[in-house]
Amino acid sequence: MSSQPAPSALDARTQAFPVLTAAQINRVRTGSKVRPVAKGEILFEPGDTGVPFFVLLSGSMEIVQPDLKGEREIATHQAGEFTGEMTMISGRRCLVRGRVTEPGEFLELSGDGLRSLVARDAELSEIFMRAFILRRLQLVNRGQGNLILMGSNHSAATLRLREFLTRNEHPYAYVDLDTDKTSQELLDRFDVKIDEIPVIICSARKVLKNPTTRELADCVGLNIAIDETKVRDLIIVGAGPAGLAAAVYGASEGLDVLVVEAGAPGGQAASSSKIENYLGFPTGLSGQELAARAIAQTEKFGAKMMVAHSVEKLDCSRHPYKVVLDNGNRIAARTVVIATGAQYNKPRISNLAQFEGQGIYYGATFMEAQLCGEDEVIVVGGGNSAGQAAVFLSQTASRVHILIRSGKLADTMSRYLIQRIEENPSIEMHFETEIVALEGETHLERVGWRDKPSGKSSMQNIRHVFVMAGASPRTEWLRGCIALDEKGFILTGRDLDGSAEAAKWTLARRPQMMETNLPGIFAVGDVRSTSVKRVASAVGEGAIAISLVHRALAEA
Repeated sequence: MSSQPAPSALDARTQAFPVLTAAQINRVRTGSKVRPVAKGEILFEPGDTGVPFFVLLSGSMEIVQPDLKGEREIATHQAGEFTGEMTMISGRRCLVRGRVTEPGEFLELSGDGLRSLVARDAELSEIFMRAFILRRLQLVNRGQGNLILMGSNHSAATLRLREFLTRNEHPYAYVDLDTDKTSQELLDRFDVKIDEIPVIICSARKVLKNPTTRELADCVGLNIAIDETKVRDLIIVGAGPAGLAAAVYGASEGLDVLVVEAGAPGGQAASSSKIENYLGFPTGLSGQELAARAIAQTEKFGAKMMVAHSVEKLDCSRHPYKVVLDNGNRIAARTVVIATGAQYNKPRISNLAQFEGQGIYYGATFMEAQLCGEDEVIVVGGGNSAGQAAVFLSQTASRVHILIRSGKLADTMSRYLIQRIEENPSIEMHFETEIVALEGETHLERVGWRDKPSGKSSMQNIRHVFVMAGASPRTEWLRGCIALDEKGFILTGRDLDGSAEAAKWTLARRPQMMETNLPGIFAVGDVRSTSVKRVASAVGEGAIAISLVHRALAEA
């Protein structure tokens, strides 16, 4: 008898690779077929789409990932186990190779059949989703993706691509050209010059030199499952907390939902290292964690996510409305929810762009903290995001300077953050202070700031600045269609009263609470005028908007 303890139901290996019971397997049989398999048979390859879901009745198989040196083993499956990770739910390209190692019989279920099963069977849904999420996290943590990113920690473009892949939870292997002495051989193999970094090697074949995020998204197939010819029930523009909440509630209630995000899901909240006042998470969670969980929910309920594409224009001349993408493509929708949020205001310094990603950052996550090490850092801003960044960075930085333009912390900053900042010996606050100069060659080296009451300026040898001050809406693409306030935020509901656009309202009823001056077009979250700038509020507005969307669809 083995002396090893029985595996716990809470064990990570057990949850990522559970063994189904006979009763659970019988529930999978509905809609699936029995497939005899032979040793050595390959059932799916990296890059495949429409990959079936398999449950092993007998026999065994291995999951491997081809790389430049051959194959890496990812996992093995025995009888009672099942294949797949999050690509089974999202419909994106497969990342791995599945090969039979012992002959037997497998249950085969199509991707659509699996998503239908997940929607109707709560127990199997929990088992499959938990396993898929944990398997994806394993791939991410081990860098077992279908691409290699070769770059430098001193390169803004490298940071941009790493942030994009991380926020989209796409696994990748990173080669730091500053420290990896063997990387030159790989560069030579693909005829890459050092000034062409960062370099992406996709599926050990295609090479991209300093690609845009859209080129990277196309390379790994993040948008491959999107049918742009369909007329959607709902298009959501922006995948911050408000947009993701609208997607979850809309898709779970049977709407055909497409989310369009210019960068990566999570919005401004994803740049927060820790959110501690979000209901239900007493120990807090990072913005990235919140976004990742929301994305899994949207995909579970069938919403589609398009990333790395911005909406350049809203065609509001006729119904159904059309959103015009940055590539010129037009996607039609019966209703639209605008959830584009707001972006941090940038200091008016002529050479600011020179140091973006090379000392100037707009998010404070683990990735940026690694770049700073124990160096002194500056955080610009007096609101919650700035406070969260300062507290987080103080764990590793030798000193954190908070620069605040006003004479006090923002009235909207949470009391718990104010207390932590005031009691933290590593944080120093500078009121009525602003940055006036940035200096450096390839990387930021020195920062000049001015104390406004005294007019005195000083130059500091600080190499890292986190900008989290103020916010402006992203609404230029709406002018001519949607009513905006004097700062560019979207007017909705009663806030439309008296506006010129409200006079053009065509229906007998008044605009609903979050409805714009155009019937069936709604605004939620930070982009909406008079909204409360909190993550929980944005999530609530996204959820509420769906009930209003149903009313608008009923009128059509």
